[in-house]
Formats: sequence, structure tokens, C-alpha cells
Amino acid sequence: MVKLSVIVPFFNVQTYAPDTLRSLGANAREDFEFILVDDCSTDGTPALLERAAREVPGAAVVRHGTNEGLATARNTGLEVARGEFVTFLDGDDWLAPGYLARLLAVIEELGVDFVRTDHVQCVGRTRTIHRVPIGRRGVPLRPREAILPAERSTSVDYPYAWAGIYHRRLLEAGLLHFRHGLRTAEDRPWIWRLHREADSFAVAGMLGVFYRRGIATSLTQIGDVRQLDFLRAFDQVIEETARDVDAEKLLPKAVRTYCAIMAHHLGSQERFEPAVARTLRSMCAAAMKRLPQDLLKDALNSMDADRAARLRRLRRRPVASVPARRVRAGRGVAR
Repeated sequence: MVKLSVIVPFFNVQTYAPDTLRSLGANAREDFEFILVDDCSTDGTPALLERAAREVPGAAVVRHGTNEGLATARNTGLEVARGEFVTFLDGDDWLAPGYLARLLAVIEELGVDFVRTDHVQCVGRTRTIHRVPIGRRGVPLRPREAILPAERSTSVDYPYAWAGIYHRRLLEAGLLHFRHGLRTAEDRPWIWRLHREADSFAVAGMLGVFYRRGIATSLTQIGDVRQLDFLRAFDQVIEETARDVDAEKLLPKAVRTYCAIMAHHLGSQERFEPAVARTLRSMCAAAMKRLPQDLLKDALNSMDADRAARLRRLRRRPVASVPARRVRAGRGVAR
């Protein structure tokens, strides 16, 4: 019986994949499987994965015929996962030796649907610990109660899928899949759905995931149109939360977060290609038209002056074509 499935997408990461694959070998166990999803790499990554499939116990390669993106690559892994528990890793990150066995022991001891963990962010030689924004650790908690308050960073603002472990019952309930084709922010609708619909979770005070940042080829560093998928991701958060029984309580948090992310991208739009920057401004203006206007006003009033002014300027822009869809708190999506 497979106890744990580890899903690891790879795309053109031949420089970093050896570290990732060595760390999997240092976590191998007879009842663990490592699903290595090659998202149509065009560099030396496929050869590295083939070698790992021969040398790392429990490793197997699944290949995409075309490049589909991280969300779809993770879904491919979920479709073939056999484990009682599931976790994720990205193809340019790595794990501490023995980390997976410790993580598995935590979720089995606590008996919850999922466990979230801290992680170490790595930029060059600099290491920074990032923690789940929840103080209570090692005890079962209700996921829905960890979404609020709206004015503070909470568990839904810590979206990293690889910072945790998940029971198979979540997969069978349809809660672990990602929106097909999202190239960025794919974790955002995913973590909101988990916290709205799962029954229990916990936070473990342990480190062992090393997250690489600042890689020139990483999508987070590339200012092309794929970065704009964050708008589709947050539209999904808003729409699904609007249908929730607690929409009136939860939507202010979702709207505030959406506005903060828009302001962030608009504040660094010089990294985008000019045409993409224009599209970003247009799409953000349209997104604000779609939001509940009372909640948008509250969100802007809660922000610092610079970010609020950035969004208010866009809000006043005429939008040539705005989708007819509108979100109303507590009433789902009106069409």
C-alpha cells in the first residue's frame, strides 16, 4: 500500500532538478511514491528525470506532450496518485532529509484533513524563514475559522501547496485539484476552497521545505502575459466565496486580498512588456467594476495612500468592455 504520494512538476529546470531529485532520494521509503511530471521540458530535464526513475525508490515519470503549466501538471499527478496522503514539491525546490516521514507522522497523529507547515525561502545564499500566519500549533483547528479577520494576514494568505500534507479524502471530495491552465496564482483559489470546505486542519511547527526565489527563468520573474492569470485566479476566489453560506462575512477578506494583489502588480508594472502592462491596467479596471462596490470602497479605504490612489485612478477609467457578471455578497453570482 502506498502511504504518501509526492507530486513534483518539472519544466526546464535542469540546473536545479538535481538538488530536488537528491532530496527525494533522501526522503524515500518503501511506501512512498514520487510522481515526476515532465511538463514538456525542452532542456536536459527529461534525462535527469529518467535517471531518477531508475535510481530513486518509488519514482516514476509522467510526461505532457505540450506545456500545460503548473496547475495542470499537478492535476496530472493527482490523477495517478495512489497514496493515502498527498503532498507537492516544485521541480526547483528541495526537502531536508527525512522531512516527509516527520510530516506524515504529524498528520497521522493529529488525524486532520490537512497540515500546513512553515518553509525556508532561499534567494542565493540568503535563507529566510516564512511561517504560517497562525499562532496555535500542533492542535486540530477548523479551516473556515482561519480565513478571518479580513484586516490581518491569515492562513489563506499563505497559499503554497507544497507547504503541507493532505489526506486522500480531500482528493476524493474534489478539493485538491487546481484550475486547469492557470500559469500563476494557482494556489489562491485552491487554498480558499480548502479552508471553506475541509473539516479540519493543523499547523506543524517544523521546517524542511526549501523554496527557491529569484530564479531568472521562473515565471514569477518573467513579465509576460502569463503573469496576468492572477486575475482569473482571484475572480474564481470571489465567485466561489460569493456562493458560500458565509459570503457576507468572508467576501470582505477576499475583496481586500484581490485589491492588494492588484496594487502590488500595478506598483511593479515596469517589469512587464509595454503591451502586457497596458492589458494589466485594463483588466484591473474591469475587475474592480465586477467587485461588490461597497466592499471595494471599504477595501480601498483600508489601504495605505499610495496603493489606494493607484487603484482609484484605475477605477475612474472608462472600461470599453466589462463582463456582465457581477458579484453580490450573500447572493452568489448574478448573470
